[in-house]
Amino acid sequence: MTDSEQYKVHQQPFYQAQGKEVELYAAAYAARLPVMVKGPTGCGKSRFVEYMAWKLGKPLITVACNEDMTASDLVGRYLLDANGTRWLDGPLTTAARIGAICYLDEIVEARQDTTVVIHPLTDHRRTLPLDKKGELVEAHADFQLVISYNPGYQSLMKDLKQSTKQRFTAFDFDYPPAALEAQIVATETGIDAVLAGQLVKIGQAARNLKGHGLDEGISTRLIVYAATLIRQGVEPRDACRMAMVRPITDDADIRDTLDHAIDATFA
Repeated sequence: MTDSEQYKVHQQPFYQAQGKEVELYAAAYAARLPVMVKGPTGCGKSRFVEYMAWKLGKPLITVACNEDMTASDLVGRYLLDANGTRWLDGPLTTAARIGAICYLDEIVEARQDTTVVIHPLTDHRRTLPLDKKGELVEAHADFQLVISYNPGYQSLMKDLKQSTKQRFTAFDFDYPPAALEAQIVATETGIDAVLAGQLVKIGQAARNLKGHGLDEGISTRLIVYAATLIRQGVEPRDACRMAMVRPITDDADIRDTLDHAIDATFA
């Protein structure tokens, strides 16, 4: 198996388009423009990128960014082994070499001094300097950089610099309208449409509490988790509490409010 093949998405991921995002992303890829995907937790950003990699037939390398991630974690480092030192490419360098889509998930979690290494890959240069190795990697013709983040969690300390933002085209993602979200949940999990609609109704009730005690509402992902538990034979009220309420808050009053909404829905 070639380096490129091992990163291919071989099975079609389920993704339900909400608008023209599939066509617009395809146009951005055709021009090899970098893409930024913004939206709340669990709304389908990563699934969308995975789906587009499958649809375009391109390898996908995903990096879950975190505050401890260094530039070396992205581009590579020298390692010691029995024969001395050897260079090991990082995921960004690997993607640039083989022509993969490199997806940096939750990019703002990484330190700003780390994210600047992507700049030369996002303009006309399409290069990646490996300073420690003394090499300048010219990106493969098929390479594309995609980043994502959740604007709802942004602060002055955790935001992208304008010098980074203005290197990307961008999509705004959000949770789907209720009818479409219910269709997504039903298709993803195999539960019936009525039950899917009930779960979505509870999810929307929680989203209405965002900013009133909740930092983030119930995501589509958590609704899918609840539906999956129900498919496993878990009683709907228990599934909703376990998958949709307990993960998002420890506040007793908010839990009670959402638990009452669950009881009312499945009365």
